[in-house]
Amino acid sequence: MIRRPFTREQRATIVNGMLAFVFVIDVLQLWLLSATMHAYLGGDSSLVWPAAAASFICLVLNTGLLRYLYHIERQPR
Repeated sequence: MIRRPFTREQRATIVNGMLAFVFVIDVLQLWLLSATMHAYLGGDSSLVWPAAAASFICLVLNTGLLRYLYHIERQPR
């Protein structure tokens, strides 16, 4: 099977979709940070490590999207 490079329009669609995912993940991380800080300052420290793990998962997802973006940009046009 021959793999053809993405056209400019296809790349723009992919990048816009990735930006939408990054926006949702970043909003989720901000909500997670504020909810965790609210709980921690209220005396509940049991949520700190699960929230840190969830935030790390968000970081991994964003890093994976960035690596994919670099991958499609390296492909010949």
